Amino acid sequence: FNTNNLWVDLVALKAQFKKHDGALPLPVMKNSKTVDPRDKESQKVLQLETAMGAAIQCFDGATALVIPRSRFAPVKTTNDLLALRSDAYTLTEDFRIVLAPEREGVPPDVKLDGSYKFTDAMEKMIPNGPPSLIGCKKLVVEGQVTFAAGVVIKGTVTIKNSGACKEVPAGTYEDTTKEL
Repeated sequence: FNTNNLWVDLVALKAQFKKHDGALPLPVMKNSKTVDPRDKESQKVLQLETAMGAAIQCFDGATALVIPRSRFAPVKTTNDLLALRSDAYTLTEDFRIVLAPEREGVPPDVKLDGSYKFTDAMEKMIPNGPPSLIGCKKLVVEGQVTFAAGVVIKGTVTIKNSGACKEVPAGTYEDTTKEL
């Protein structure tokens, strides 16, 4: 499972450290990467890490809580960030970011081209703010594009561009593939 925070009984943690000579016996994961994640030709390296969620196995009686999406909006990728910054989400009076009621608990499915992996590239794609995704089921962006102000995405839409960066003109796009 995936977790963003852990709550640990410090007495139990101290006991585990004492039992295992100052460390928790967690499995080590190996990830192949490059020194510069933007440059696939840069020096290859191995990242070694542990999944803190695996620590649950070290504690008798430990449990995981499943928190519904209505309580938080996970942002792991620029796909998630674009959706979160759109009108598919709203800010409540008590400053929580929640899905707009019209979304009926289901966030838009956003799939951005790999060139938008980093936030600075995503920002260049939306210089006028994100498109409206309140009525979007799925948005796929292939290639280099920018969104004009006033772009509305409804249903399932794919935006394709195979050449130099082009602008998606203002307007409503519904259940279509737009080739630029």
